[in-house]
Amino acid sequence: MISLKDVKDGRERISDIAYVTPILQSRQLSEICGNQMFLKSEHLQKTGSFKIRGASNKIIHAIENGAKFVTAASSGNHGQAVAYVAKKYGVPATIVVPENVSKCKVNAIQTYGGKVEMFGTTSGERIPRAQAIANQENGVYIPPYDDPLIMAGQGTIGLEILEQVDNVDVIIVPIGGGGLISGILTAIKETNPKIKVIGVEPELANDTYLSLQNEKITTIPVSQTIADGLRTNQPGDLTFPVLMKYLDDIVLVSEDEIRQTFSFVMERTKQLIETSAAVTIAAAMFNKLNIQGKNIATVISGGNVDLDKVHQFIVNSEK
Repeated sequence: MISLKDVKDGRERISDIAYVTPILQSRQLSEICGNQMFLKSEHLQKTGSFKIRGASNKIIHAIENGAKFVTAASSGNHGQAVAYVAKKYGVPATIVVPENVSKCKVNAIQTYGGKVEMFGTTSGERIPRAQAIANQENGVYIPPYDDPLIMAGQGTIGLEILEQVDNVDVIIVPIGGGGLISGILTAIKETNPKIKVIGVEPELANDTYLSLQNEKITTIPVSQTIADGLRTNQPGDLTFPVLMKYLDDIVLVSEDEIRQTFSFVMERTKQLIETSAAVTIAAAMFNKLNIQGKNIATVISGGNVDLDKVHQFIVNSEK
């Protein structure tokens, strides 16, 4: 497993590229939740999500060890982050995306400097293709979450929360493959184990919830949750042991709760966040935590929203 030193080393490595994102507060949100709510705003990060932290930690380390080329298999935030970091450090990046990817996602990757290759329709097809390209070009494949450098890079968020939020009691983190929460858990629990860390998944993508119940990695069918950044079907081999060791609790939120939270945040805080990011606030708003009167930091993981879907989310949340 990764260590606090790995996270601190990652922080130094990425300090020239990743922002220290701000903490936002909403009086109304705090009143609704019955806690002082602090929003760690990774939707204001470069490329619009936390993913640049892990990607830059991995890519910079790879370049330091002679890499001249990188690849990734992602049509979303990870692919954009890899493209951005690679361009900044002067190495080519090929991002393998599904054949049915939306044009706006292709444009985003290309705008950040990545070369896009369309291949297959599932991650099971794209990942081997991205790995094969890396091997052909003497490059390095950049995985989305199940990698020590990726995990350590994401964990830098935990170090920042400790510095930005006085007397934080609880930190709430969304769970997809587990790279984000495993890094934050390492940073927090190896600094102050009294701080609770709670993970959140959609009810329709509860692979980590079931895995923790079963005390072993459990696979579910690919989910169609609206929190599309959390559509993993199992936790990572490297991330899961960290959760087993350190995680205090995990809760689930419904699709309707995610929609309502997405609309509330946009209307009341004037922030546009992803549905995948809304799950942490939803857990607090809909009393999933059984906590009152505490200082709670929620990780807002990203803000890359397809604007064509915004109206749909709002209308559905009002039904």
